[in-house]
Amino acid sequence: MMSAAVSPNEAQLEKLLELITSSARAAIREYKQAAGASARADPVPSIHDPEFHPLDTAQDTVRLKKAVRTLEGAAQQLAATLAPPQHTVINFAHNYDWACVGVVMRAGVPELLKKHPKGLHVDEIAKAVKLEPGKLGRVMRTLAGKGCFKEVSEGTFAINRLANHLLPTSGPGALARIHAQDVSRAANVLWDSLTLPEYASSYDPEHSPLILAIRNEGKNESFFEWMKEDPERGERYHLAMIGLGDIMGSLSVLTHYPWSEINTLVDVGSSIGTVSIPLARAHPHIKLTCQDLEEVTVRAKDIWTNEYPEAISSGQVSLVPLNFFEQTPVKNQDAYYLRNIIHDWPDHEATLILRSVRASMGSNSRVLIHDYVLQTTNRKPIEEYHGADVAPEPMLPNFGAGTARAYQQDLNMWFIHNAKERTVGDFTKLGAAAGLRLENIYDLAEGSVLEFRLA
Repeated sequence: MMSAAVSPNEAQLEKLLELITSSARAAIREYKQAAGASARADPVPSIHDPEFHPLDTAQDTVRLKKAVRTLEGAAQQLAATLAPPQHTVINFAHNYDWACVGVVMRAGVPELLKKHPKGLHVDEIAKAVKLEPGKLGRVMRTLAGKGCFKEVSEGTFAINRLANHLLPTSGPGALARIHAQDVSRAANVLWDSLTLPEYASSYDPEHSPLILAIRNEGKNESFFEWMKEDPERGERYHLAMIGLGDIMGSLSVLTHYPWSEINTLVDVGSSIGTVSIPLARAHPHIKLTCQDLEEVTVRAKDIWTNEYPEAISSGQVSLVPLNFFEQTPVKNQDAYYLRNIIHDWPDHEATLILRSVRASMGSNSRVLIHDYVLQTTNRKPIEEYHGADVAPEPMLPNFGAGTARAYQQDLNMWFIHNAKERTVGDFTKLGAAAGLRLENIYDLAEGSVLEFRLA
């Protein structure tokens, strides 16, 4: 008996299955290679591991991130295709993981369980953190069902590899808490911000949803004033910005950009040296100027002195204050690097920043914008991607759920700053308004580096 011909739709599902398998195997290879000669009993991780895998803290994880990007995108697309649509639609809204994360972090559950690696019963956890055990148990079980914490026996929970990032020393954990505790306020007034006349059509940073939420609480402050009001919140924000770099894998830029072509570089909005310190170490031939607001530069000097003093004493690195809305960066450098700067600002302010940089550029200078790059879900001619990766058929060309964080981050920038992440077309227009042309995109799997030259 002859088998029935495979329909076009079934062929697409089979291709998604192949992509899931091949990308998962590629990720496994990366873990095995990173484990190398380590003392691990098993070179690949388990969701129940109590500690990080060596690859979890590696500087360059682009190959792993690209494999996981395809894996997540293909798996979600396959599930969304085969599941009843009502099943998938309710999942969009019926999700309170963020609230559960906020509860355990504010209560101090991760640091308590870190002291008890074999686990504690929820009654003991609740007693220690002064919460009702039945309700806390429901929170813990919700997270454990997604692999965050391990339920070693009924009602007894232990810390694991994922939950380690909810410790107060974790940058990604600090970012998670900001989302759960602070940005959630903005999400609650999103509709109001879209319908109130003062906010609806405004892209002024003072009219963001979070500012609306703050003003509803009777405060009349800017975002950064609000951050400074609470020292603990402010410190958490600084740690979260470091965590964002960890999540994006920002340091992979050190090995995935042709730094041999660069001899002088300005890190515009350099903060406390999160990227520039590793960059100075990895590429000592580059003479580096770090520029940020004066109060940030003072703090950065202490960090450079503690972590890499020889870079300062040798003259390889200099710290120069800069307000990029009022001053121009150091002139005639080979490259001007802006990481997570442009996405903080609406188009008007972003254009002013790039024009300030443009005024300092020499004829052969380049601008490197290190941010998320959003892609649309319709396929376009390959040249329109400027070097950014495109998902294979039949996946959505932007990798679907594999790049979900970039689109959530776009909403995050809207909620906090009334700003945005940008598409390739957005960046092209922004560059043109500042006298720059987009020449290339270096796709780092999560973030990207967009290289601009003088128009």
